[in-house]
Amino acid sequence: MPFQKVQTEKLSIAVVRQIELLILRGILRPGERLPAERELAERLGVSRPSLREAIAELQDQGLLTAKAGSGIYVAEVLGSAFSPALIRLFSSHEEAVFDYLSFRRDLEGLAAERAARLGSASDLKVVQTIFDKMEAAHARNAAEDEAQLDAQFHMAIIEASHNVVMLHMMRSMYDLLRQGVFYNRQMMFQQRTTREAILDQHRAINTALQARDPEGAREAVHRHLSYVQQCMEDHQKAQRNEAIAQQRLDHETSYN
Repeated sequence: MPFQKVQTEKLSIAVVRQIELLILRGILRPGERLPAERELAERLGVSRPSLREAIAELQDQGLLTAKAGSGIYVAEVLGSAFSPALIRLFSSHEEAVFDYLSFRRDLEGLAAERAARLGSASDLKVVQTIFDKMEAAHARNAAEDEAQLDAQFHMAIIEASHNVVMLHMMRSMYDLLRQGVFYNRQMMFQQRTTREAILDQHRAINTALQARDPEGAREAVHRHLSYVQQCMEDHQKAQRNEAIAQQRLDHETSYN
């Protein structure tokens, strides 16, 4: 008969499973420090030896890492999503920028649609809170803060879609964006008119999400990222035109 005696699960295994789920669901983020051992054991309601056993198992899995004199951290597991060679290729070829934007348009449109249908009330409050901060940063002309909140806004939508594979893939993509692999995000926020347009586009996305309008949310994301792509194309064209104009100027002045 295919039956076995029921056994009580070891506390350390229960701790491992809980922390694994927190990492999988994106609640514990790469580089985040865990509470001190005593505090964490109290929060989990387990003994410190059981906690140490669970932490050791998670370190063996590569999900947690210890830093001497500092504590236990969630490992930077996203760094392995793309090889260094592929990252160099991304950063050295213009077409990667537009493929990146196309990829984001498709996935984030789907994420917005899912968030409007499946996101909880708390998920949508997070999106609203970040958008409110974007408006405040815009009002005080804090372009750098606004650019950072832009990324947080998009990630909040992806988190609200409750698809863990999409979540970790897009976190990895945003990590490369923060490193400037695809393009300089600050460039998008240098001109007031561009910032106004981007804020309006985020407002449209947020409005559709709060109204739980899946199709409207997807279309608003598509319009926004199409606008970003057009801005990037215009920026690259302007750079090429300036290089040509500089050659003409150098040529003219060389005869004087």
